[in-house]
Amino acid sequence: MRVLVLGGTGEARDLAAALVARGDHVVSSLAGRVARPRLPVGEVRIGGFGGAEGLRQVAASFDAVVDATHPFARRISTNAAAACDVVPLVRLARPGWEPRPGWRIVHDHPSAARRTAQLGRRPFLTVGRQDLGAFAGPLATHSVVARVVDPPEVAVPSSWRLLLDRGPYTLDGELALMREHGVDVLVTKDSGGAMTQAKLDAATRLDLPVVVVRRPAPPAGVPLVASVPEALAWLGSLR
Repeated sequence: MRVLVLGGTGEARDLAAALVARGDHVVSSLAGRVARPRLPVGEVRIGGFGGAEGLRQVAASFDAVVDATHPFARRISTNAAAACDVVPLVRLARPGWEPRPGWRIVHDHPSAARRTAQLGRRPFLTVGRQDLGAFAGPLATHSVVARVVDPPEVAVPSSWRLLLDRGPYTLDGELALMREHGVDVLVTKDSGGAMTQAKLDAATRLDLPVVVVRRPAPPAGVPLVASVPEALAWLGSLR
């Protein structure tokens, strides 16, 4: 099969490796927003498609498309749903985290910013660089610690401290970081997975409130699978 994988996640890399191992032709597409992305095996393209129509033209030469982008990559998922009106499409998204006591679940980043401003003075932001702008106003005078993979493209308040780092993280490391900076509230989005779960375990250990941004719903009408084996089974059903 010729499979286009819209990637950027660990699941996308695992899927590409499994498809290459079984002899399929795989092209993994990365948005190019991370300076040093982890590259999957097989052919890789980096950069956007030019919207749904551009993606439609590319997808036409494949037997199937797997949208294995980040659970919060709403734009590309919406474009994929619109573009793949002829080519079979499946959404591969790891499950979200199971809510815990002390979590404040909100619907979007602006709501998370307002709630965080009420909960603490030294928040630990782990929402990614693209969404930091929503927090700059409500947390302008807070002593924020913001962890990002690459430097943000938006200006952040001078009172903030940026940490450039990339997971996976350990419980001991997260506990040490939160204690060092006197963190009093953790802010994250419901990305799911084990790579960054240690921060949640650390917050639980330290009895910190956690503000969690709920993940967006997948596009209507697109089949949804939660693991690489399920994605492989779905692709196998097309043969």
